[in-house]
Amino acid sequence: MKQNKENGLAVLKRLVSYLKEFKLALFGGIVGMIGYAVVDMALIWSLQPLIDDGFTGKDPSILAMMPIFVLVVIAFRGLAAFLSSYCMAWVGTHIVMKLQRQLFAQLILLPISFFDKTNTGDLLSKITYDASQVSNAASSALVKIFREGATVIGLVCLMFYQSWQLSLVFFVVAPVVGIAISIVSKRFRKISKNLQNAMGLVTTSSEQMLKGHKEVLMFGGQKIENKKFEKVSNTVRTQNMKMASANAISVPIIQTIASFALAFVLYLATFPQIMDSLSSGTFVVIISSMMALMKPIKNVTQVNNEIQKGISASTSLFNMLDMTVAKDEGTYEVDRVKGDISINDITFTYPTAERAALENVSFEVKAGQSVALVGRSGSGKSTIANLLTRFYDIDSGEIALDGKNIEEYSLSSLRNQVAIVSQNVHLFNDTIANNIAYASEDKFTEQDIIDAATTAHAMEFINSFPEGLNTIIGENGAMLSGGQRQRLAIARALLRDAPILILDEATSALDTESERHIQAALDELQKNRTSIVIAHRLSTIEHADQILVIDQGKVVEKGTHAELLAHGAIYYNLNQMQAAGDL
Repeated sequence: MKQNKENGLAVLKRLVSYLKEFKLALFGGIVGMIGYAVVDMALIWSLQPLIDDGFTGKDPSILAMMPIFVLVVIAFRGLAAFLSSYCMAWVGTHIVMKLQRQLFAQLILLPISFFDKTNTGDLLSKITYDASQVSNAASSALVKIFREGATVIGLVCLMFYQSWQLSLVFFVVAPVVGIAISIVSKRFRKISKNLQNAMGLVTTSSEQMLKGHKEVLMFGGQKIENKKFEKVSNTVRTQNMKMASANAISVPIIQTIASFALAFVLYLATFPQIMDSLSSGTFVVIISSMMALMKPIKNVTQVNNEIQKGISASTSLFNMLDMTVAKDEGTYEVDRVKGDISINDITFTYPTAERAALENVSFEVKAGQSVALVGRSGSGKSTIANLLTRFYDIDSGEIALDGKNIEEYSLSSLRNQVAIVSQNVHLFNDTIANNIAYASEDKFTEQDIIDAATTAHAMEFINSFPEGLNTIIGENGAMLSGGQRQRLAIARALLRDAPILILDEATSALDTESERHIQAALDELQKNRTSIVIAHRLSTIEHADQILVIDQGKVVEKGTHAELLAHGAIYYNLNQMQAAGDL
């Protein structure tokens, strides 16, 4: 329990550290909040001369000045309220923007293994819902805390100035109120954490349904998905109701505790020895101050809900920001490698798996040569491509590029040497041109893009769109066919012009006619480049310089097409099965 309190304070301290960049706006907010509190205190203080001197006729000018005083003070109060709310909202939104940017940048740098075991919906929830909770804590909650806090201090000072004897009652009740708020805070924080998890389930459930919408319709899964969503949405409702009930109970309890102080002061007023030393105006000021304290105490209690949500959300965000990013300790930079690849006795196990995906794998590819990887699904073919680009780091062994361990290269320099065409093409909700020239930063001209698209036989369908290369293709190229998306990926690889090419089932989504055209383009693309071809159709790799048969993470056969056929083992059997299937 003590550790949780210390962690909460540490998180709050770290969140407050973000305020340093916005000192001017924060100063303006503090000035506004103090001004607001001073105005409230001035209004209550004015009751004493109004009652003791104005209404009694001792000083008639007070009654004459009071309307002007009220108008001026209320106008100043409105100005102070605007200044405090606007400045603190400005600070809060900038803090949230900074946190979101840091989180987004962090997510980009995290290793692939992190995304293998994390739901996308949970991450979206952190960027949106958790960030909004921090916004509430950093803006509206801080406004209430500082403004109401200043009001409480001002009113207490006013009470002690008028009568320190009666005001001592406040210090009897204050510790009890503090204990009640502390108990409620723990409850709020626990519920907030559960609510964050529930919001992650909502986004995950929604995302899975939206991405798999066709499958849901095809298999009649509407009822199943509805039931899933009803369950998670009810979980969110339950947590929200727990939060609402905790908030609803805490406010009247704390106000009831505070009312004991007011009742006790009223009781003391029945003693003549006390009232004889006080004027009517002074007593009214004290009573009014104690009643006025109810509102800030109520607001502080309610804002505690937002603060605890903010601390819980900040904890979640800071944990993400503190995660170890993908290892990038290499310093070697190179414009263009020759393309010699040497894989020496590598073993690799996925973080979420128990069994090794690759075990003691070794082979070499000379610059300009091509090596084909064949085998059953899940045998480890694509894993080799992932290791070459350091999406994952090997457990043991070494992968060398031009004789230098790939871990000595910076990640950006290493990945600039490789172009990948995968069977799972990802396209962005942008124009065709921007998808082909993705992340090139205006490095290529429009003609360069057209030339790459033409070679990939993509201009045939691109020209059929009214806006051509400027056509927005939707999320992940939703308005394109699988073959069209594959051609854009090939055009992207052509434009990249990297010395190493990885083709991971690059023609898997193409019909026979398109494959014939694309294969010709790929053959041209592979010239003078080191190529690693992961293929299902053996007819596409007959001319590879070397073919490796991978089975259960090991290289079980190695040789040319002719050599492996003559060997009459696994590759021969695969070839015979495919030939029979084509008949």
